Parts: sequence; C-alpha cells; structure tokens
Amino acid sequence: MGYRKLGRLSHQRKAMLRDLATDLIINERITTTETRAKELRRTVEKLITLGKRGDLHARRQAAAVVRNKVANAETGQDALQKLFADVAPRYADRNGGYTRIIKTAPRRGDSAKMAVIELV
Repeated sequence: MGYRKLGRLSHQRKAMLRDLATDLIINERITTTETRAKELRRTVEKLITLGKRGDLHARRQAAAVVRNKVANAETGQDALQKLFADVAPRYADRNGGYTRIIKTAPRRGDSAKMAVIELV
C-alpha cells in the first residue's frame, strides 16, 4: 500500500515521526491525530523490534531514528537507552502488536479525529 503523506514534505514528515516516536518511547502514551497515530505505529513497532534484537547494529539503526532526549532526569537515561533497557525486554515473548490506538473525541477547533497511542 505505501505510506501516508500527512500533508508534509518528506523531510518534514520524517522529522515529525522521529519526534513522535521519541516522545512515545519516553512517555509511553501520547495524544495525536488518528492518521498520525496509525503512521507512528509502523515506526515504533520497528524500533521495538530492533530493541528486542539488542545487538550493536540494531542500536545504531535505532539511534538513526530516535532523538537524543532525556527520558529520566534522575538517572540521566536517554530515550535510546530506555528503549533498549526498559521497553524492549517487556515484549520479549510478544511477536508484534506492541502499541494500542484508542480513538477519542474530535479536536476542538478543527474537529480533527484524535486518538491516544500507547505501548501495551
């Protein structure tokens, strides 16, 4: 089928999905539009699969996507470390389906379809 363009140029779309994926790894639950959530699901599922592999090559591939944001200020853990240390081991015995999309009320202002995407 392909992918959703989300009304953006390719570099803008890639940057937006990187930011959303990093925020989802850090917070484990974010609210966004329904189409963004469906497209974000593809990116995050691939990142978690890389996290489950856990080798150096997988870590470098994930680092190309995940932004360098601090996930936990007390421990100094960043988003990539959280992906490999906390998130991926949680799904060691699960083959895909790491995220859940829950539709919510339309956004006030432009009535866009909204959804909550979270890690299962």
